[in-house]
Amino acid sequence: MPMLRSPEDLLATELKEIYSAERQLSRTLPRLAKKVQSNRLREMLDERREQGAILIERLDDALEQMQVSKGRQKNIAAEALIEDMTQHMEEVDNEMLADPLLLASIQKIEHYCIAAWGTAAAMGRLLCQDKVVKTMEQVLNQGKRFDEQMTELAEKELNPRMLDGGEEAQGGSNSSQSKSNGSKGKSRARSR
Repeated sequence: MPMLRSPEDLLATELKEIYSAERQLSRTLPRLAKKVQSNRLREMLDERREQGAILIERLDDALEQMQVSKGRQKNIAAEALIEDMTQHMEEVDNEMLADPLLLASIQKIEHYCIAAWGTAAAMGRLLCQDKVVKTMEQVLNQGKRFDEQMTELAEKELNPRMLDGGEEAQGGSNSSQSKSNGSKGKSRARSR
Protein backbone atom coordinates (compact mmCIF):
# COMPACT_ATOMS: atom_id res chain seq x y z
CA MET A 1 0.00 0.00 0.00
CA PRO A 2 1.42 3.38 -0.95
CA MET A 3 2.12 5.99 1.69
CA LEU A 4 -0.70 8.38 2.51
CA ARG A 5 0.66 11.89 2.22
CA SER A 6 -2.40 14.05 1.62
CA PRO A 7 -6.14 14.22 2.20
CA GLU A 8 -6.55 13.29 -1.48
CA ASP A 9 -4.55 10.11 -0.85
CA LEU A 10 -6.86 9.26 2.03
CA LEU A 11 -9.96 9.79 -0.15
CA ALA A 12 -8.42 7.70 -2.93
CA THR A 13 -7.75 4.90 -0.42
CA GLU A 14 -11.37 5.02 0.77
CA LEU A 15 -12.64 4.84 -2.82
CA LYS A 16 -10.32 1.94 -3.66
CA GLU A 17 -11.54 0.04 -0.61
CA ILE A 18 -15.17 0.65 -1.62
CA TYR A 19 -14.30 -0.48 -5.14
CA SER A 20 -12.73 -3.68 -3.80
CA ALA A 21 -15.66 -4.37 -1.47
CA GLU A 22 -18.16 -3.98 -4.31
CA ARG A 23 -16.18 -6.27 -6.59
CA GLN A 24 -15.93 -8.94 -3.89
CA LEU A 25 -19.63 -8.67 -3.14
CA SER A 26 -20.56 -8.78 -6.84
CA ARG A 27 -18.73 -12.11 -7.18
CA THR A 28 -20.37 -13.55 -4.05
CA LEU A 29 -24.01 -12.49 -4.43
CA PRO A 30 -24.95 -14.65 -7.45
CA ARG A 31 -23.65 -17.76 -5.69
CA LEU A 32 -25.59 -16.90 -2.53
CA ALA A 33 -28.78 -16.04 -4.41
CA LYS A 34 -28.93 -19.65 -5.61
CA LYS A 35 -29.15 -20.85 -2.00
CA VAL A 36 -32.10 -18.74 -0.84
CA GLN A 37 -35.69 -19.91 -0.64
CA SER A 38 -37.37 -16.50 -0.46
CA ASN A 39 -38.10 -15.04 -3.89
CA ARG A 40 -38.08 -11.54 -2.41
CA LEU A 41 -34.65 -12.05 -0.85
CA ARG A 42 -33.33 -13.40 -4.15
CA GLU A 43 -34.70 -10.34 -5.96
CA MET A 44 -33.10 -8.05 -3.38
CA LEU A 45 -29.73 -9.74 -3.78
CA ASP A 46 -29.99 -9.34 -7.56
CA GLU A 47 -30.91 -5.66 -7.15
CA ARG A 48 -27.95 -5.14 -4.82
CA ARG A 49 -25.60 -6.79 -7.31
CA GLU A 50 -26.88 -4.49 -10.07
CA GLN A 51 -26.45 -1.43 -7.84
CA GLY A 52 -22.92 -2.58 -7.07
CA ALA A 53 -22.11 -2.89 -10.79
CA ILE A 54 -23.29 0.68 -11.37
CA LEU A 55 -21.27 1.89 -8.39
CA ILE A 56 -18.15 0.17 -9.72
CA GLU A 57 -18.56 2.04 -13.02
CA ARG A 58 -19.02 5.35 -11.21
CA LEU A 59 -15.99 4.69 -9.03
CA ASP A 60 -13.97 3.99 -12.18
CA ASP A 61 -14.96 7.44 -13.45
CA ALA A 62 -14.29 9.17 -10.13
CA LEU A 63 -10.87 7.58 -9.71
CA GLU A 64 -10.00 8.44 -13.30
CA GLN A 65 -11.07 12.05 -12.76
CA MET A 66 -8.85 12.16 -9.65
CA GLN A 67 -6.06 10.62 -11.75
CA VAL A 68 -5.75 7.66 -9.40
CA SER A 69 -5.32 4.06 -10.51
CA LYS A 70 -7.63 1.45 -9.02
CA GLY A 71 -4.65 -0.69 -8.13
CA ARG A 72 -5.01 -4.12 -6.64
CA GLN A 73 -5.82 -3.01 -3.12
CA LYS A 74 -8.02 -5.60 -1.41
CA ASN A 75 -10.56 -4.58 1.19
CA ILE A 76 -9.78 -6.96 4.04
CA ALA A 77 -12.78 -5.86 6.13
CA ALA A 78 -15.22 -6.75 3.35
CA GLU A 79 -13.30 -9.95 2.68
CA ALA A 80 -13.65 -10.95 6.36
CA LEU A 81 -17.39 -10.17 6.43
CA ILE A 82 -17.95 -12.18 3.25
CA GLU A 83 -15.85 -15.07 4.56
CA ASP A 84 -17.81 -15.02 7.83
CA MET A 85 -21.10 -15.14 5.91
CA THR A 86 -19.88 -17.97 3.68
CA GLN A 87 -18.64 -19.99 6.65
CA HIS A 88 -21.92 -19.57 8.54
CA MET A 89 -23.92 -20.57 5.45
CA GLU A 90 -21.88 -23.79 5.23
CA GLU A 91 -22.66 -24.53 8.89
CA VAL A 92 -26.45 -24.29 8.47
CA ASP A 93 -28.05 -27.68 9.08
CA ASN A 94 -31.66 -26.48 9.16
CA GLU A 95 -32.81 -24.90 5.88
CA MET A 96 -35.28 -22.66 7.77
CA LEU A 97 -32.24 -20.80 9.17
CA ALA A 98 -30.52 -20.16 5.83
CA ASP A 99 -32.51 -17.13 4.61
CA PRO A 100 -32.52 -15.26 7.96
CA LEU A 101 -28.82 -15.98 8.40
CA LEU A 102 -27.96 -14.81 4.91
CA LEU A 103 -30.06 -11.68 5.27
CA ALA A 104 -28.41 -10.82 8.61
CA SER A 105 -24.96 -11.34 7.07
CA ILE A 106 -25.79 -9.17 4.07
CA GLN A 107 -27.04 -6.47 6.43
CA LYS A 108 -23.71 -6.51 8.30
CA ILE A 109 -21.91 -5.98 5.01
CA GLU A 110 -24.38 -3.27 4.00
CA HIS A 111 -23.84 -1.45 7.29
CA TYR A 112 -20.10 -1.51 6.66
CA CYS A 113 -20.70 -0.14 3.14
CA ILE A 114 -23.00 2.60 4.45
CA ALA A 115 -20.25 3.73 6.83
CA ALA A 116 -17.66 3.67 4.03
CA TRP A 117 -19.91 5.57 1.60
CA GLY A 118 -20.69 8.20 4.25
CA THR A 119 -17.01 8.64 5.03
CA ALA A 120 -16.11 9.01 1.35
CA ALA A 121 -18.95 11.50 0.81
CA ALA A 122 -17.79 13.63 3.75
CA MET A 123 -14.20 13.56 2.55
CA GLY A 124 -15.31 14.36 -0.99
CA ARG A 125 -17.22 17.41 0.27
CA LEU A 126 -14.16 18.56 2.17
CA LEU A 127 -11.98 18.22 -0.95
CA CYS A 128 -14.58 19.65 -3.38
CA GLN A 129 -14.79 16.38 -5.31
CA ASP A 130 -18.34 16.88 -6.57
CA LYS A 131 -18.47 13.67 -8.63
CA VAL A 132 -17.42 11.60 -5.63
CA VAL A 133 -19.92 13.38 -3.37
CA LYS A 134 -22.80 12.89 -5.80
CA THR A 135 -21.99 9.21 -6.31
CA MET A 136 -21.51 8.47 -2.60
CA GLU A 137 -24.67 10.33 -1.57
CA GLN A 138 -26.75 8.46 -4.17
CA VAL A 139 -25.41 5.08 -3.13
CA LEU A 140 -25.72 6.02 0.54
CA ASN A 141 -29.43 6.77 0.07
CA GLN A 142 -29.91 3.53 -1.89
CA GLY A 143 -28.03 1.59 0.78
CA LYS A 144 -30.16 2.99 3.59
CA ARG A 145 -33.36 2.13 1.69
CA PHE A 146 -32.01 -1.36 0.96
CA ASP A 147 -31.20 -1.82 4.66
CA GLU A 148 -34.73 -0.78 5.64
CA GLN A 149 -36.21 -3.20 3.10
CA MET A 150 -34.07 -6.03 4.44
CA THR A 151 -35.14 -5.27 8.00
CA GLU A 152 -38.79 -5.30 6.92
CA LEU A 153 -38.32 -8.59 5.06
CA ALA A 154 -36.65 -10.14 8.10
CA GLU A 155 -39.27 -8.94 10.57
CA LYS A 156 -42.37 -9.63 8.51
CA GLU A 157 -41.46 -12.73 6.55
CA LEU A 158 -38.18 -14.56 7.11
CA ASN A 159 -37.86 -14.54 10.90
CA PRO A 160 -41.51 -15.49 11.55
CA ARG A 161 -41.22 -18.27 8.96
CA MET A 162 -38.06 -19.49 10.69
CA LEU A 163 -39.86 -19.64 14.04
CA ASP A 164 -42.96 -21.31 12.61
CA GLY A 165 -40.83 -23.88 10.81
CA GLY A 166 -38.78 -24.56 13.89
CA GLU A 167 -41.85 -25.10 16.06
CA GLU A 168 -43.53 -27.34 13.48
CA ALA A 169 -40.40 -29.43 13.35
CA GLN A 170 -40.64 -29.90 17.14
CA GLY A 171 -44.09 -31.40 16.95
CA GLY A 172 -46.65 -28.76 16.10
CA SER A 173 -48.38 -28.47 19.49
CA ASN A 174 -46.06 -25.69 20.58
CA SER A 175 -46.81 -23.86 17.36
CA SER A 176 -50.56 -23.62 17.91
CA GLN A 177 -50.08 -22.78 21.58
CA SER A 178 -47.63 -19.97 20.88
CA LYS A 179 -49.86 -18.60 18.11
CA SER A 180 -52.83 -18.45 20.49
CA ASN A 181 -50.64 -16.88 23.20
CA GLY A 182 -49.38 -14.42 20.62
CA SER A 183 -52.96 -13.52 19.69
CA LYS A 184 -53.91 -12.96 23.35
CA GLY A 185 -50.86 -10.76 23.84
CA LYS A 186 -51.72 -8.69 20.77
CA SER A 187 -55.34 -8.20 21.81
CA ARG A 188 -54.24 -7.14 25.32
CA ALA A 189 -51.76 -4.71 23.86
CA ARG A 190 -54.44 -3.15 21.62
CA SER A 191 -56.97 -2.78 24.44
CA ARG A 192 -54.61 -0.72 26.58
